Amino acid sequence: MTYGGTVPPRIPYAVRALLAVAAGLLLWLAFPDHNLWWLAPIAVGLLGVVTYDVGGRRGFGLGMLAGWAFFVPVLSWSGIYVGKVPWFALATLEALYFGAMCAVVGYLTQRWRHKRPRTAYLVVPLAWVAQEFARSNTPFGGFPWARLAFSQADSPLRNVAQWLGAPGVSFAVAFIGMLLLMACVESQLNRLAILPSAVGIAVLLALPAASTPSTEGRQVTVAMVQGNVPRPGLEFNAERRMVLDNHVRGTEAIAARVEEGLGERVLEPLSLVVWPENSSDIDPLRNADAGAQVQRAVSSVGVPVIVGAVLQEPDPNISNASLLYRPGGGEPERYVKNHPVPFAEYIPYRDFFRNFSDKVDLVTRDFAKGTELGAFRIDAPSGAYWALPTICFEVAYDGLMRESVTQPGKEASVLLVQTNNATFGFTAESEQQFAISRIRAIEHGRSIAHVSTVGVSGFIAPDGSVTGKTGLFTAEQGIGSLTIRTDRTVSDWLGPWPERLAVVALIALLIGAVAGGRLDRVDRPVSARPTKDILD
Repeated sequence: MTYGGTVPPRIPYAVRALLAVAAGLLLWLAFPDHNLWWLAPIAVGLLGVVTYDVGGRRGFGLGMLAGWAFFVPVLSWSGIYVGKVPWFALATLEALYFGAMCAVVGYLTQRWRHKRPRTAYLVVPLAWVAQEFARSNTPFGGFPWARLAFSQADSPLRNVAQWLGAPGVSFAVAFIGMLLLMACVESQLNRLAILPSAVGIAVLLALPAASTPSTEGRQVTVAMVQGNVPRPGLEFNAERRMVLDNHVRGTEAIAARVEEGLGERVLEPLSLVVWPENSSDIDPLRNADAGAQVQRAVSSVGVPVIVGAVLQEPDPNISNASLLYRPGGGEPERYVKNHPVPFAEYIPYRDFFRNFSDKVDLVTRDFAKGTELGAFRIDAPSGAYWALPTICFEVAYDGLMRESVTQPGKEASVLLVQTNNATFGFTAESEQQFAISRIRAIEHGRSIAHVSTVGVSGFIAPDGSVTGKTGLFTAEQGIGSLTIRTDRTVSDWLGPWPERLAVVALIALLIGAVAGGRLDRVDRPVSARPTKDILD
């Protein structure tokens, strides 16, 4: 049997399966803690070779294998203290999206490998964006962790985020993977065919590298407190008062440093101190002793303090909140987390899921969902600015971050990411989340103070560079200068439309392929219909 120059040689299905697993493992190595970002496009290209021309059914199976090989290790932190069942359930759910993606790639490339070979290649990056869109929004609000974009915090491609957001970075990574696929397929008949792909890859890497986001702007001084916890794990806050006291002592240490002088690197006086999520799991609004401790910290430093607190409201639920305390007392301003995490902060269909794991009852009370975006006005010697709080996994959600940054009248702003990584131990989760914050800084052209109870914490500039980064499970305090910028990025102006257009384009290609297949079957005489190719 002969094949056109755009069709790869037939590969036995068993070999395809092994290569699919290899693609998933290579993709895992692209993410923190390994940080081999350049493996991400290679993984995409390899999976493209594996699923090219296999049809929908086999594409789904190969996608599942790649998905398991990727999500099981990259999400291993999700089972560190709750066991293997929730971990593998989450990995399998996410792998299903890989299966669907590869089914589409396998089907469309099989349909168009001869008639529209270039279009068949384009399916690969479009399918990756659509897959990430789907799993970022479904089910229960989605879980947008471990997207291609979030492996690129140290890559030149990270700068694509300022134009097309995180989906654009994912598309760029997958587009390079597509070019690698083209080179692999077409160079088999013509070695010079590799040149267009090589040029394309060079251009895609060079243009973003030459377009570093601006970090110019007035400076404000912000401090963060990483108080640490008595022990890692689900019982991280068994001694809740000790966790609160750790953050009070950390704030007093900052006050002492302010008294001594902040040094040449910090030119502006201190304007704000930020505590992480869960820094006061004793409700300071209802517990007088906890409230007094917070006020003690505020009084010591003499500037506003933002506290991550658990509030015992609205009954019977509780709230994950950021509270802004100002010197002089008074009722704190608040932001309540808009996107509580399913199966971690609330349990949907609790009775049903209890049949699979009794770990659901570790969440004894569900967290309520906040309905208002957060924005705290902070006065600084160089002028007022807005501190925009984000709590924990919310940093991974495109829409929520964009809505926060584009609030009318709050353009002069910095982003706060308050998180608690104690329940994930010494795993890659902390570094994975920090990498997401770095992409967000570029995407929105904003400085970020990323503050964790146990690390890692740090200050992130609008170009994604990092200062004052801390270690895991240490008590540390950081004081840094953050740039205040007011301009919106191209990504902010475009909003979700690049991602939506990619999804619509893929759906159009799929509809066209299905419709074209039906017309072929109707119009072509039975005797002229080709026999079915046998892959193996």
